[in-house]
Amino acid sequence: TNVQVTLHNCLIHNVQRDFILQTGDPTGTGRGGEAVYSKLYGDQAGFFDAEKAPRIKHRKKGTVSMVNNGNNQHGSQFLITMADNLDYLNGVHTVFGEVTEGMEILAKINEAFVDKDFVPFQDIR
Repeated sequence: TNVQVTLHNCLIHNVQRDFILQTGDPTGTGRGGEAVYSKLYGDQAGFFDAEKAPRIKHRKKGTVSMVNNGNNQHGSQFLITMADNLDYLNGVHTVFGEVTEGMEILAKINEAFVDKDFVPFQDIR
């Protein structure tokens, strides 16, 4: 099976200063973004259950986590923390990585001008 899925060049559709940036939605709206499994197994596989990893926490800026869709499931959207010690994200959004270089780029994104819904006025990819 030849399945093509791309998150390359997705817009950062949500920037909340000193909190998070959010991306991973191919539509760029913040309302899309299914898991790759939907391409393989159909729409019913568009989301997968959130993992609970209690030892991996949102302790530092640059933590990368899957975005919980509100039903304790994940699609393709993810967030990057823009501050340290965001403990209230623990147990809600599953941590799967961290930014190891380019923190100066995160600092610039953190300063982006956004509208009332935290959507950047300029495209950020």
